[in-house]
Amino acid sequence: MPTEMELKIVAALLRRGRTLDLLSQALTLLALTFGLAQLLTSAIVPLNSGLVAVVVVLGLWQLYWALRVGLDAELFELMAADAGQLAERTQALDQALIRLNFQQDERAGRAWPERQQGALRLLRYQALLVGAQVVVLLAGILIFPWLG
Repeated sequence: MPTEMELKIVAALLRRGRTLDLLSQALTLLALTFGLAQLLTSAIVPLNSGLVAVVVVLGLWQLYWALRVGLDAELFELMAADAGQLAERTQALDQALIRLNFQQDERAGRAWPERQQGALRLLRYQALLVGAQVVVLLAGILIFPWLG
């Protein structure tokens, strides 16, 4: 069983997903602004429109992971609040997640180290998507002058 401190550390790490989400939202808005500005000019470049679309899709995909990471952060914090009753609270959590169709029956009763690794994996997915947005935007910035 993990200690209260381990649960709080994982929750704190997962809360960093909010910062990633804000960065992704800013990048998505930047791309949309560029895409809309392109519509106002007579020179629409299909490659730029494609890059804008990719950044927006990556931003929406990142938002899905951000929502999941945020929920996990709150759940880990909730479980850390009463770590002395972790076994009972884990069973109650699993039952609630099953009733709400957020978890399949066979996933109930997983060990907390497995849950921690799974939650941190979601955070890594989120970070990878934000990184992909940055790479696509930088590629667009670097190739844009050559397209004119």
